Amino acid sequence: MHAVDYVIHLFISVFLIFGVYQFYFWCQRQSLRPVVKFSTKLDDLFPFWPVWAWVYSFIYYPAIIYLNWVVGSARHYNHLAMSFFILLFMQMAFFLLFPVETPVEWREHSQGPGPSRRFLRLVQSFDKPSNCFPSMHVSVATLTALHAYAHLGPWAFAFPVLIAISCVFTKQHYIVDLPFGAVLGWVAFKAFLWMGGSAA
Repeated sequence: MHAVDYVIHLFISVFLIFGVYQFYFWCQRQSLRPVVKFSTKLDDLFPFWPVWAWVYSFIYYPAIIYLNWVVGSARHYNHLAMSFFILLFMQMAFFLLFPVETPVEWREHSQGPGPSRRFLRLVQSFDKPSNCFPSMHVSVATLTALHAYAHLGPWAFAFPVLIAISCVFTKQHYIVDLPFGAVLGWVAFKAFLWMGGSAA
């Protein structure tokens, strides 16, 4: 592809990221069923570790944007983008039909001094405790890794692993949110392949 194609795709990708998050925020204001909370003893085994807030947010978006440099054609880009739309629709269905939120006391961990806690409070000012299940961070990271696998090999999966770890150490998610998020990302990638998409 020509350089101008990459520029156009990059512009569209940034626009889509901000646009998609409006649907995410909309789901936070809607619920077709009562919001539930749940946790297990396994959740209690993971302490609050505020420094992971930087991983939770700062490697997330650059990794997604990186996919613009692995697409081989406009058709490839269109199918890749569609897989993220499919993932969004699946996530929205869960957020609306099975709304889950984290406990209030988990949010209290971010109170206090330090740049990591201040940054996490900023993130939480936009990201309410709902829209937990499945983890959208993990589902997007998994789908991103599957798209990047052909270029990065097994190293691509370092991304969803780091994101999953950050989800629990920042107390943004329950443990159970993580594997279900990974499954949704995998399903969206299978839809990409079914549509005739190619990882190359």
